Amino acid sequence: MEDGFSSYSSLYDTSSLLQFCNDDSASAASSMEVTDRIASLEQKVQMQEDDIQLLKSALADVVRRLNITEEQQAVLNRKGPTKARPLVQTLPLRTTVNNGTVVPKKASGSLPAPSGARKETAVPATAKSTIKRTSSSERVSPGGRRESYGDSKGNRNRTGSTSSSSSGKKNSESKPKEPVFSAEEGYVKMFLRGRPVTMHMPKDQVDSYSLEAKVELPTKRLKLEWVYGYRGRDCRNNLYLLPTGETVYFIASVVVLYNVEEQLQRHYTGHNDDVKCLAVHPDRITIATGQVAGTSKDGKQLPPNVRIWDSVTLNTLHVIGIGFFDRAVTCIAFSKSNGGSNLCAVDDSNDHVLSVWDWQKEERLADVKCSNEAVFAADFHPTDTNIIVTCGKSHLYFWTLEGSSLIKKQGLFEKQEKPKFVLCVTFSENGDTITGDSSGNILVWGKGSVVAVGTLTGRWFVFDTETKDLVTVHTDGNEQLSVMRYSPDGNFLAIGSHDNCIYIYGVSDNGRKYARVGKCSGHSSFITHLDWSVNSQFLMSNSGDYEILYWIPSACKQVVSVETTRDIEWATYTCTLGFHVFGVWPEGSDGTDINAACRAHEKKLLSTGDDFGKVHLFSYPCSQFRAPSHVYSGHSSHVTNVDFLCDDSHLISTGGKDTSIMQWRVI
Repeated sequence: MEDGFSSYSSLYDTSSLLQFCNDDSASAASSMEVTDRIASLEQKVQMQEDDIQLLKSALADVVRRLNITEEQQAVLNRKGPTKARPLVQTLPLRTTVNNGTVVPKKASGSLPAPSGARKETAVPATAKSTIKRTSSSERVSPGGRRESYGDSKGNRNRTGSTSSSSSGKKNSESKPKEPVFSAEEGYVKMFLRGRPVTMHMPKDQVDSYSLEAKVELPTKRLKLEWVYGYRGRDCRNNLYLLPTGETVYFIASVVVLYNVEEQLQRHYTGHNDDVKCLAVHPDRITIATGQVAGTSKDGKQLPPNVRIWDSVTLNTLHVIGIGFFDRAVTCIAFSKSNGGSNLCAVDDSNDHVLSVWDWQKEERLADVKCSNEAVFAADFHPTDTNIIVTCGKSHLYFWTLEGSSLIKKQGLFEKQEKPKFVLCVTFSENGDTITGDSSGNILVWGKGSVVAVGTLTGRWFVFDTETKDLVTVHTDGNEQLSVMRYSPDGNFLAIGSHDNCIYIYGVSDNGRKYARVGKCSGHSSFITHLDWSVNSQFLMSNSGDYEILYWIPSACKQVVSVETTRDIEWATYTCTLGFHVFGVWPEGSDGTDINAACRAHEKKLLSTGDDFGKVHLFSYPCSQFRAPSHVYSGHSSHVTNVDFLCDDSHLISTGGKDTSIMQWRVI
């Protein structure tokens, strides 16, 4: 134990702190301005504070486990061998952890101080009054025995998380094959899930190419500049006006502070998954936001929590509820009559537990099962700090805080019609209109005269963006249309479908007349990406089983000659498979991790969006395995697409289930 305490105390070694303060690596090789340098240092400090908090929690858990083990051993030593009993009966009660301090269970079996006990309202504070939550991974067998598919420990299983993050993929157990370069044939072969993908390179690069060559990080970086969208489809009480003139709301894992008059946004990015609720302190400066549980890329659990932060400096003040909340925090509110010293929260567990906190001390004052139905809102009474009102599906409750207990009184409830969700309507600087609908779709209407839209049923539409009139409707197959691309000269439209075919249409009359030329058949899986050549004579396609095929679209014929295709100049590069972009794939990828790619118009940068909610920025061409990149967070779900604006000044990224659009300035 002495070694453990010495290693733990090293966290507060003043020499390491002095070394960190003297570390100027944030500015040594960068041209960042003073404000950016300060922000970088603040971010480092915040990361260290978060690490310390996690270490405290881990140490508390270790001490708790040691106490349990010692207690069980003492019982065995006193009683000696006994009959075998079911494991469920021998499990100890949950040890209370308050603000990083472990409170061991008393020898009598009763729980310690009421502040740590999870009690039913009208029952005395005994060991049996501790709230038992039914985890989402539990079920009750016909004989009445409770079966659990997860951990039997006191901590609740979070496998029922409502997070929209899709980052819980399993890493491949076997070591992935390294790419192979053939100088004789002039190609590079990479492997995805054991399947080879061959990419032929231009002739002028064969002699000088090497797999061992190092690729430098791009000199350009991305800075989150604008976040489009508002989460109104399943959240309430999440839009407030601050004294600074800013409107505060959230989308994905970002809390947006939007100044309507100055058309500026600031962003709080302390969360690591979907934000579900927001509350403003009576001082109108301090803000609390709660998030869902999730899973990181490496499989680690990201517990739900509430973060209290300063809306002026955007600094995190306190983090509460780590290890207590289940699935998500759906409702939070500050007390009003006592200066906002208390905070109430409702999680998304099966029992929707209501808890009251002294957020400045990070201590839980009381908690109780609120309802088996969904809870929509919770708030303190404006004149009585001890009264909390909660409402949700089929219920309205008035709670009175008495000591460490919450006493419930049921009020009259009149069921209301579920409100419709309004997402967002806004405009970009160049005049484009951005709209969001109740189905979660966000559309960008540019300055072009027509826009083509594909659907899930094989139908596609062409609209006039000026008059908003429907120009034409066509149907190709009955499968989802995944990608549509106009040729650079505007004379063709290529449509990739999930029926493994590419449909080619001739376009005339400024995009108002379409005549089907034919379809390109040859892929063995659905079409994922399409790119036209500069002269509009060739088409490159990727499919769901990692094929790279080339076509003459005017004749709907496949090009099989490597000599013909290897030196083609492409007008765009959105395909995720190809010699010029294969370096974007991380080691061990299963072939579906990268959803989108886009080359800048100046052909110096390449951006990708992946399944882990990350936006990457590479140097182009990206033809070295495991090429380095700048990585940016903001999306809480998989990134469905990325695209540079026409002048390469900004990058637009779109989220999947988080239904967000983010605008990044290239700096």
